[in-house]
Amino acid sequence: MTGDEKGCEAGVSGDENAVINSGRISGTEIAHSLDQNGYAVLKGVISQSDCRALAGEYNAQDIYRSRVVMSRHGFGQGEYKYYDYPLPDLIASLRARLYEPLAEIGNKWNALMNMDQRFPPTHQQYLDLCHAAGQTKATPLLLKYGAGDYNCLHQDVYGELLFPLQVACLLSKPGQDFTGGEFVLTEQRPRMQSRAVVVPLDQGDAVVFPVRNRPKQGTRGTYRVNMRHGVSEVRSGHRHTLGIIFHDAQ
Repeated sequence: MTGDEKGCEAGVSGDENAVINSGRISGTEIAHSLDQNGYAVLKGVISQSDCRALAGEYNAQDIYRSRVVMSRHGFGQGEYKYYDYPLPDLIASLRARLYEPLAEIGNKWNALMNMDQRFPPTHQQYLDLCHAAGQTKATPLLLKYGAGDYNCLHQDVYGELLFPLQVACLLSKPGQDFTGGEFVLTEQRPRMQSRAVVVPLDQGDAVVFPVRNRPKQGTRGTYRVNMRHGVSEVRSGHRHTLGIIFHDAQ
């Protein structure tokens, strides 16, 4: 994907990245993991039954606004569909709930990177700004991969207004529904070689990651790291992912 086309359960885990606890999403822990690793994993954000239900609706006719076949645009292999408004309740609720702690992080990031844009406290207020700027199309999407499919490294930029963080939720069970298909992030650091990270996810887990840039502290102060994300080749089976992008598209 490019800029041109492109009810929660609490997880029970000893993982230090498990930041959902008793219905609470900890912005502090998300921020710490993003600073340390470039991403944050939220364990068990979507129940297994809801994962199966969302993936099973891929062929529905009345909830999507468009379908994209990646190979036609050089994005990779596989396909995805953008949801239309009104969004399904689970997705709308998760999008609004995640936005609030991420907006606080986004405001701190933009201040550190000397960027003027600031984000209001609620997602509806932010959507109002997007719509006033002509960005009115829903951006949450459902991706489907089969054996041999992959997603090239990219950034999800859909207009002038850009929220700096996004979320991908794995709906399929690794090792059972599919093999391969790892979520990959790359950091392009100034005057240094790029760093690649493979993020381990289980069914129902979500990963929070930068859309375009993130601030990083260096010996001479804060600098911007350019980020891209993608999915490695699926070796067998089928993989479905829910993508949650907080800015709307033109």
